[in-house]
Amino acid sequence: MDQFHQLLKQYWGYDEFRPLQEEIINSVGNQRDTLALMPTGGGKSITFQVFSLSREGICLVVTPLIALIKDQVENLRYRNIKALAIYSGMSAREIEITLNNAVYGDYKFLYISPERIASEKFREYLIRMKLNLITVDEAHCISQWGYDFRPSYLKICDLRLLFPNIPILALTATATQKVVEDIQEKLMFREPHVLQKSFKRDNLTYLVRDKEDKIGYLTNTIKKAKGTGIVYVRNRKKTKEIAQLLGSQNIAADFYHAGLATDVRSQKQDRWMSGECRVIVSTNAFGMGIDKPDVRFVIHLDLPDSLEAYFQEAGRAGRDGNKSVAVLLYNSTDKRRLHKMVTDSFPPLETIRSVYNSVANYLMIAIGSGKGGIFSFRIEDFSKRFEFQVNAVYHSLKLLERQGYLSYIENVDNYSRIMFSVRRDDLYKIQLKNSELDIFIKLILRSYTGVFTDFINIDESLLSRRLNNTAEQIYEKLKLLAQQKIIEYIPARKTPVIVFETERIDTNRIHITPDNYQHRKVKYQNQVDAVIDYASSNKNCRSVVLLEYFGQYHSETCGTCDVCMGDHESGISFSDFKRVSGKISDTLQNQSCSIEIMIRVIHEPEPVILKVSRWLLDNGILKAASNGLLTWRIKGQ
Repeated sequence: MDQFHQLLKQYWGYDEFRPLQEEIINSVGNQRDTLALMPTGGGKSITFQVFSLSREGICLVVTPLIALIKDQVENLRYRNIKALAIYSGMSAREIEITLNNAVYGDYKFLYISPERIASEKFREYLIRMKLNLITVDEAHCISQWGYDFRPSYLKICDLRLLFPNIPILALTATATQKVVEDIQEKLMFREPHVLQKSFKRDNLTYLVRDKEDKIGYLTNTIKKAKGTGIVYVRNRKKTKEIAQLLGSQNIAADFYHAGLATDVRSQKQDRWMSGECRVIVSTNAFGMGIDKPDVRFVIHLDLPDSLEAYFQEAGRAGRDGNKSVAVLLYNSTDKRRLHKMVTDSFPPLETIRSVYNSVANYLMIAIGSGKGGIFSFRIEDFSKRFEFQVNAVYHSLKLLERQGYLSYIENVDNYSRIMFSVRRDDLYKIQLKNSELDIFIKLILRSYTGVFTDFINIDESLLSRRLNNTAEQIYEKLKLLAQQKIIEYIPARKTPVIVFETERIDTNRIHITPDNYQHRKVKYQNQVDAVIDYASSNKNCRSVVLLEYFGQYHSETCGTCDVCMGDHESGISFSDFKRVSGKISDTLQNQSCSIEIMIRVIHEPEPVILKVSRWLLDNGILKAASNGLLTWRIKGQ
């Protein structure tokens, strides 16, 4: 057994890699910059984790999702793999300890958000680290042609300049051909190199249903369906409303969105993962890093604003390889609503400037100051005070972020964290003198490891259950330990923040480039149009349409989607028409022949061949000569 397989077995318990995983590991093992495209649930994280464990040094992982950073670090620690993370909301002391551990400790992974790369202090430590790999997760975020472009990702190319000989592994689940090329260029790949797994999901059936009564269809469908599922909606308020409605129909459902407290989200996620809750109704906040293999259905009650997002969310169904279904509900109001979203996402320049000026005043930042400052920011309070629509403020901030003036980070959601301030020997003496503290300290030491060298996430509710105390009693005990300087304790908090990337400038100097406004608006409109075309058309196999959108052509029809199972204009099923017309095309590629010969050559029922031939003739695809011979009409003739 080679080293990669040994590590896979030792830490994950698997005997074999999934398709493409080993190829990716070998590629970076050969020091090649690699862009790997794997669909949602394909096991991207194992590729860089196994590789880095096989080499001396630490792997730097850049990802934009704070929740995913925390999940992956916790999962690695659970497997006794030493991992670190730096993200917004950590104290300066926490960051310094983490950086020292990355340089001098035997840690294998350091997860950071892309904004961290610009920090001079971070770079001072970074150049002293022994990196074995640079991993860029959600790599499509670096491309302005991607559906989720983040300006902070453009700073990642600085890592290539700092570490020219360290391979870069870029990972994404969805990317068009243009984005694939852009990712490699922006990350300064030494040579183009893409490893790609087919996006085709043979076990997943895509359905589009045109329903004015979406709610009625939703409840009836879930009652008939088997297994667990996800229902995606566009706004937070709707998650609760739909979950309650399903509950009134005796369907075990719960709701989930990014605005909920950490412990509440964890409880809801755990109930769904265990099967106690059958259906989770969520915004797009749900799903990242959640690997539940037996999801039988994903239903989109509202249209997403890109096929990239839809493909990723729908792909959370059927990860175990068993038959599953992804349903997109569509009606006459969806087109109008999506087009309004495009307009709302690009407020007038005067509004953007006014929001910038008002934010700076709200945070009391003087002109010429504020650079690098991190400020708590409550968008509802701000909007009310300055009489803005919340939606206009949000999109103005996002445009200012793309232009590099500031960053708006929603829901910086941190667990409670502790680290012992005293050495083990001194702690033992404290325990001997105080029996009540001794019991609590022993509970902490039994529950968590690494608490002497690093800040560790803790769960007060878990400690309260184990000690049979209330959460408030646990909080008071932790505060007491902190007051006595036995531990450093940072309670959980949830605060959106604004980071000023430059000093405050005069409002009339605010400039939004065409790339970040007009061009991006056109691109967004095209994305929305692609979703509407997908939902409103019934001419082509759903799977084929999605695969071609991502540049994978010449795929066979799935035979199971609503289009394939529906009737073609010729009077036969769509799948029968595709199959037979393909055979007719093959037969007539290099020769002409009569209908009688074609019937003998093509092993299909005669009535079906005749119906397909008649439709092809009527639509000018077949041409009949005066002698009765049929020819496949060449394009342009």
